[in-house]
Amino acid sequence: MHRPVLAVLATASLLFAAATTVRAQPAAATPAGAYPDKPITLLIPYPPGGSADILARPLGAALQKKWNQPVVLEYKPGAGGAIASSQLARARPDGYTLLMVLAAHAINPSLYPSLPYDTRRDFAPVSLVATLPMLVSAPLSTPANSIPELIAYAKQHPGKLSFASAGNGNTSHLAAEIFKHRTGTDMLHVPYKGSGPAVVALLGGEVSLMFDSISTSLPQVQSGKLKALAVTGEHRSPLLPDVPTVAEAVPGFVINGWYGILAPADTPPAILDTLSTAIAAAINTPDLKAQLNSYGYETVGSTPAAFADHITRELDTWKQAVEVSGAKLN
Repeated sequence: MHRPVLAVLATASLLFAAATTVRAQPAAATPAGAYPDKPITLLIPYPPGGSADILARPLGAALQKKWNQPVVLEYKPGAGGAIASSQLARARPDGYTLLMVLAAHAINPSLYPSLPYDTRRDFAPVSLVATLPMLVSAPLSTPANSIPELIAYAKQHPGKLSFASAGNGNTSHLAAEIFKHRTGTDMLHVPYKGSGPAVVALLGGEVSLMFDSISTSLPQVQSGKLKALAVTGEHRSPLLPDVPTVAEAVPGFVINGWYGILAPADTPPAILDTLSTAIAAAINTPDLKAQLNSYGYETVGSTPAAFADHITRELDTWKQAVEVSGAKLN
């Protein structure tokens, strides 16, 4: 699995290098009142049907309606989002090529030995669009019904409990590693090729628990096939008001998935402000907000500066998580 990832990244590196002369020529400033006057491409770093797609489709439709310009979703999966990020870094900084990024954007610099772009310098933050807490779920057979019971059992039976993840270095992996570190417990990591196979293994009782996005695991909990132990957000989810947060048992433990929009570096500030204002208005309209809340998303819609600060904090958080886990893709 690791060799193909490196091969893809190597190819992206060559393409990035070949395009540096193009990137070195900033786009002519577009008057704020004239933007946008042609279709916008929104790169999605994962295949259709995932949590990024669920958010990007209605957001793109809302922006298209506002501007009367097409917002075209272009899927560029691979290497934990690095393929799409590399394409954005090469794009003309005129506001017509954007990228939706997830927490993996802040994980990759610590996970991969090299990337074909600089995470801090090659992008202009536009807006933190939404956050999505994780859900700690377990098969009915797991001998714990709460986080305190889980911790107690894990300490009494080191190595007996196992947790699934969507792959090495995925948020579902690193969140559990942080949990282990914070609670002094020993649990076996079982990586799968994606969230779907991991949830199937969870349903089959092959593993003891999983940290996964609430939008993925919620249907299985609601149908009674899995039990919910906790959510990882700052507060309880309105979708599961009786399920406590992990922080109620492990103070300070808060981990959220997140989704934001980036533009290429050197995009004019007036365009970034136009974009962020439009995204904030769209994402918080009552209908769209209610639709996304029903999947577990918490809408935000931030300024470029606030999103830049968020990315900086996330880079530090996930660097520590990768160090704790020992995860590396090489």
